[in-house]
Amino acid sequence: MARYIGPTCKLARREGVDLELKSPARGLESKCKLNQPPGQHGASRRVRLSDYALQLREKQKVRRIYGVLERQFRNYYKLAAKQRGATGENLLRLLESRLDNVVYRLGFSSSRAQARQIVLHGHFDVNGRKTNIPSYLVKPGDIITVRDISRGKTYFKEVSQILDDNQVPAWLSLDLTNLTGKMVDLPSRDDIDVSINEQLIVEYYSR
Repeated sequence: MARYIGPTCKLARREGVDLELKSPARGLESKCKLNQPPGQHGASRRVRLSDYALQLREKQKVRRIYGVLERQFRNYYKLAAKQRGATGENLLRLLESRLDNVVYRLGFSSSRAQARQIVLHGHFDVNGRKTNIPSYLVKPGDIITVRDISRGKTYFKEVSQILDDNQVPAWLSLDLTNLTGKMVDLPSRDDIDVSINEQLIVEYYSR
């Protein structure tokens, strides 16, 4: 399963924003200069971007925030375009509905990359069945539970002490006692607190 394993600071500098690829506790390194593109001559490469370049950069930014490679991202877009409603919002809902993102939103991990890892390691059940596919699309009514065999692990013992159901978005619910989360509804655009201009992505794929 392909994934990016290079320096996260390089990606953040390329997009000029914090992509939240690291946990809030660690944050970005002080040497990570978001206002300067990567490379020795990054500062001298600042030019006015064309419409196409703006669309491309927005698409790349969203891909990197959610940890999705190009082919998979394009497939999400095609699926979003077939659904009713605004294609851009449909795309964001699909990305937010990924199991690794739901695990992150519930507070079981401090970053999406970490959520992807613990999902891959098979620590979660979805509706009572072991699910280790980060891209699994969670649906309203689905219940995500830390597996019984995993609850005794040090990681989940520590996580259970810092979980806060007040920080869980409205479209999810969290049972602190049973380490269980539920998707109550699909997220609305207002529920998605990521700084994204999804219309630029629609324009990119509509060329």
